[in-house]
Amino acid sequence: MRILYDPDPRATDEIFSAQDLTLLRSHEVIEWQGEDREAFYARHLPDTEILISQQSMGADRLALAPALRAIFNVETNFLPNVDYEECFRRGIHVLAPGAVFAAPVAEMALGMALSLARNIHGEHAAFLAGGEKWLFDGNAGSELLAGSTVGIIGFGDLGRALHRLLQPFAPRVQVHDPWLPEGHLRRLGVEPVSFDRLMAENRFVFVMATITTDNAGKIDARALGLMQPGAMLLLMSRAAAADFPALTAAARAGRIRVATDVFPVEPTPQDDPIRATPNMLFSPHRAGALRFALREIGTRALEDIALIARGLPPVACRRAERETVARMRSMPVAKG
Repeated sequence: MRILYDPDPRATDEIFSAQDLTLLRSHEVIEWQGEDREAFYARHLPDTEILISQQSMGADRLALAPALRAIFNVETNFLPNVDYEECFRRGIHVLAPGAVFAAPVAEMALGMALSLARNIHGEHAAFLAGGEKWLFDGNAGSELLAGSTVGIIGFGDLGRALHRLLQPFAPRVQVHDPWLPEGHLRRLGVEPVSFDRLMAENRFVFVMATITTDNAGKIDARALGLMQPGAMLLLMSRAAAADFPALTAAARAGRIRVATDVFPVEPTPQDDPIRATPNMLFSPHRAGALRFALREIGTRALEDIALIARGLPPVACRRAERETVARMRSMPVAKG
């Protein structure tokens, strides 16, 4: 296979192990190395079969690539910089290995939920400052995840990975995902519910959904007002799912407890008032940023390249779907 390779801003040693890099280079690889990108693409796209790149692939560039069979976006989101309709028309697979982050994000979500429920982070800080509370005094407001009620917004790779981890805690699990039929969700062992029911009926609410034209800003003041007093909301997917002023106001008022791994502006400015908001647990977008997860990007891309070379459909990465890709609104991230 002839591969045009331009993973910037990711780095090769982030996404390929030494063994996988050797396998990649067993193909004919043309690698962008900092030269004029427009001229590089114009020169090499005509013979390219596989493109590993996060760069724009509009109609003009696609027209230069008559042999193109697949585009791998190693940023792992479906970004609005590809002419998807032209790719669908020509049978070009557009692929994103976003599932590599499912297990790391799910584990972080579980850890943050336990910390919210038992105030582990708060009592740790109090201990360092000499103001800890011992035994029962230190457990005011604490509750168990075991046997509790859990709502998951979005039941794709992240939501399903979290569901697997929750099984030993035997919670009741409700799911809201308008892209999945109710019968399908029931067969996966969860209870499909409306968004409002999920927000109102659960002690733990995990936001695991990608951002679409339908759900951007859906966690707003109205939705937060449906939550039970002291309930916990964990924002683990994209910051754009939430109205952050409303989220911080609810936490500051003590109505709910909040954990977030994502923020509207990253890195968050040092003087951002959110840093002083009580009842919030923070993680600086590190839930999925593990070396092994990044290396799996390369592994999955190579698995699908091997299938495509054999005339088979890719299975290791997620394929863009005509019915949904136009609705996705994830912002690009450089790392993790």
